[in-house]
Amino acid sequence: MATKKGILVLSELFLPTKGGTAVWFDQVYRRLGGKEHHIITADVVGAAQHDSAHPNTVHRINLTRVSWLKPESLWMYLNFFFHSCWVCMRYNSRAIHAGRVLPEGAIALLCSRIFRIPCVIYAHGEEITTWRQKNKFKAMVYVYQHCDTIIANSEFTREELLKLGIAKAKISLIHPGVDTSTFKPELPCLDLKQQIGLQPQEHLLLSVGRLSRRKGFDNVIRALPLLAQEGIKVRYAIIGIGEDEAYLKHLAAELKVSEQISFLGHVDVDDLPRWYNACDIFVMPNREINGDTEGFGMVFIEAAACGKTSLSGIVGGPPNAVLHEKTGLNVDGEDIAALSQAVIRLLQDNQSFASHAYQRVLDELSWEKVAQQTQQLEGV
Repeated sequence: MATKKGILVLSELFLPTKGGTAVWFDQVYRRLGGKEHHIITADVVGAAQHDSAHPNTVHRINLTRVSWLKPESLWMYLNFFFHSCWVCMRYNSRAIHAGRVLPEGAIALLCSRIFRIPCVIYAHGEEITTWRQKNKFKAMVYVYQHCDTIIANSEFTREELLKLGIAKAKISLIHPGVDTSTFKPELPCLDLKQQIGLQPQEHLLLSVGRLSRRKGFDNVIRALPLLAQEGIKVRYAIIGIGEDEAYLKHLAAELKVSEQISFLGHVDVDDLPRWYNACDIFVMPNREINGDTEGFGMVFIEAAACGKTSLSGIVGGPPNAVLHEKTGLNVDGEDIAALSQAVIRLLQDNQSFASHAYQRVLDELSWEKVAQQTQQLEGV
């Protein structure tokens, strides 16, 4: 009996590596089939335990950069390429999908030409707006122009691709999804509220993400005194680590709101859905910093899956994740007064926004729905 042909997926980022991209590829391809789909990804701590129960065939390779090579990523490219060729030949792959345009997309494009199979590349947005080294930018544009299909994670990303001269017909818009069996409403969270000393009369604002300037966590902190002036009692919990931790703590001390803020760092994977349940509003008023902006924001739909409404910025892809005046509010992340008023509005109309956010997840944004959209693409 002939062996069933599968998809070869190239992604340096894959669970158990943290991050939205790693989650996306793990969740979608396990729903598209079984061992006939092959994933080539980085060998990381915890990989063996994760892969042992995975429905797809996962190949782990060394993707570290070598300092004495020029470029340092040369070994990474070669290792990816030779393993990709081997899988294509050994398992007769029917298509090749790349998690990013570089390096995975360049390798996928080359393999697609050698083995005459379709090439699909994911676009996330940040790479288009921030990669400005001349040769890297030219390589990115070339790969996007010559692959068969591009999956854009948001309307913002699609528009950025069109600005590069990419044919509209080859771009498919597919938003990331969420695991609705893990992220769901009515999870127990009283212990988490007690952990940070939340009082019954206080509202809890929550942010999840890397502590970087574009996320807008600093402006949420700046909004806390304005909320206090309006008589709104809030606590603010931040999950994540990053380069801005000291800056955010210093800002909180400067504004005398340190006692209102809990910096939680990394939390246990089982506790994250419970933290969403514990909050009243999810907030990430993202903004653009030197061309760097949020491509979509999977955290918004994780919150929605837990029955929570969100406040996002107006730039980048988050307006696709948070539908303004429907599932939450989009505000100018630089406008502190507008931000504080949006928090008050969401607290007042919480139930309406939250119910619409939750229903949208069920209707459109579960990983099952995302997998169905991906399945319908040509070359899948």
